[in-house]
Amino acid sequence: MGFFGDLFGFGRPASSPRASLLDSGGTVISTPQQLEEALRTGNVSESGEHVSPERALSISAAYGCVRLISGAIATVPLHIKRRIDERTREDASDHPVSTLVRRRPNRWQKPHQFKRMMQANILLRGNGYALKVPGVRGPQELIPLHPDRVRPRQRDDWGVEYEWTRKNGSRVVFQQEQILHLYGLTLDGFTGVTPLTFARETIGTALSMDRYVSRTMRKGARVSGAMQKKEGALSDTAYDRLKESLEEYRSGGDEEGSFLLLEEGLEWKPMSLTIADMAWIEAKKLSRSEVCMFYGVPPSMIGDNSGSDSNWGTGLEQKSNGFQAFGLEDHYTMWEEGITCDLLTDPHYARFNRSALVRSDIKARWGSHVQALQWGVMSPNEVRALEDMNPRDDGDIYYPPPNTSGDAGSKDSENDDDVPPAR
Repeated sequence: MGFFGDLFGFGRPASSPRASLLDSGGTVISTPQQLEEALRTGNVSESGEHVSPERALSISAAYGCVRLISGAIATVPLHIKRRIDERTREDASDHPVSTLVRRRPNRWQKPHQFKRMMQANILLRGNGYALKVPGVRGPQELIPLHPDRVRPRQRDDWGVEYEWTRKNGSRVVFQQEQILHLYGLTLDGFTGVTPLTFARETIGTALSMDRYVSRTMRKGARVSGAMQKKEGALSDTAYDRLKESLEEYRSGGDEEGSFLLLEEGLEWKPMSLTIADMAWIEAKKLSRSEVCMFYGVPPSMIGDNSGSDSNWGTGLEQKSNGFQAFGLEDHYTMWEEGITCDLLTDPHYARFNRSALVRSDIKARWGSHVQALQWGVMSPNEVRALEDMNPRDDGDIYYPPPNTSGDAGSKDSENDDDVPPAR
């Protein structure tokens, strides 16, 4: 079977109750200490709702935040760089870690899937773990580990080890150098804190409200109007016919959406929204806003346009820039430092290509290219490489900046015909 076959228990039957609980992300409690910790850090809110990561995703605001952040991490190119000297850097595409993060992290996942899953685990569970499979030149695979199965602990010598529970219930202890561990906010220094820990009451309230609405709609208890008769009571025949018609409306029959015939002087009195209805709507808006606040996402970026993001501007560009600076940058730095420290050695380091964030805005993208060319920051071939285009002849020149004299930093500055006009 091999070492990793034995390690992961491939082909072994799992004991049914224990294995099924672990397989669904549950926790096996076998000691009084584990029971005390489970009660102390339980995920039951004051509303009585069980707030698990999976149930939290049923809230549209939470799903939207996780989708947006994890998608931004998964779609921006991640490069491995090599530091030549204090001023020179080059792409290290020949490094084995570059193959992991850009082509194939393991045997069954693509880089987009791996990065998005790891980031979702960080957002929902606070931590992202991956086992490093050693190779000749470095790690050859990154095997993701479910955070609910991993229990990190700090040793007396300040090192960290990770106890992982397999599907059959047995446990394996990994050392710090064997694990890629990504996490953001931390209170103890070696484990991450998930927003669900502190957003439990907000999400629990939202779950309770959705459950109440579903039950109300299913039972048809929400009425939009009433029928009033000025004098006397309905005859038995009229009452039976009216009841039969109303049942067809409630059950979604063919009569739904047509007119309702009122007999014996009945009048229809529509009911407008009550104060309780308005308070309910405002509470739904507040819960969405609070979930976005926990994840650092402008509500309008997940489709909630009920409020205004005036603190980040009113235009899409201002909101996008604010989200990148105050939201995504934290996650980019976490990934860069995690890969650099856990997977690479000096002089190699990881770097996201943040310029790719504007690739969908062709005007902004080409505007930055023109500026880089005019000021001699980039050559035409470097711009073409960013656009996935082949180099051209004599495209490695650097144009001198406008309104300056001299030929510093230019290979062919004497060729003034190639200099684009300054704007």
